Amino acid sequence: MNKYEIAVVLSAKLEDEERAAIIERIKGLVERFGGNVTSVDDWGKKRLAYEIQKMNEAYYYFIYFESENTDCPNEMEQQLRIMDGVIRYLVVREDEE
Repeated sequence: MNKYEIAVVLSAKLEDEERAAIIERIKGLVERFGGNVTSVDDWGKKRLAYEIQKMNEAYYYFIYFESENTDCPNEMEQQLRIMDGVIRYLVVREDEE
C-alpha cells in the first residue's frame, strides 16, 4: 500500500466551521477514491513566505493517507484545484523505508 501526504493551505478569511468542512470534504474524497486517511495535522495560522491573493497569512494542514489505487493522488489534485478556500496544495508520495 502506498503512503501519501497532502499539504493544504487554506485562506485565512475562512471561519473555523468552514475550514473543518473543507478538511472533512478532502477526507471524504480520499475515501471515495480508494484511500484511507491515517492522520491529519493542523499547523494553524502561519505567515506565508510571499503574498498570495492579497493575503499574508493562511492555515496549514497536512493529511496523511494510504491507497493502493495509483490514480488517487491525481484525482485528489483535480478536486483540490477547483475547491473554494484552498489557496495552495501539494500531494506527494512518501518514500518506502
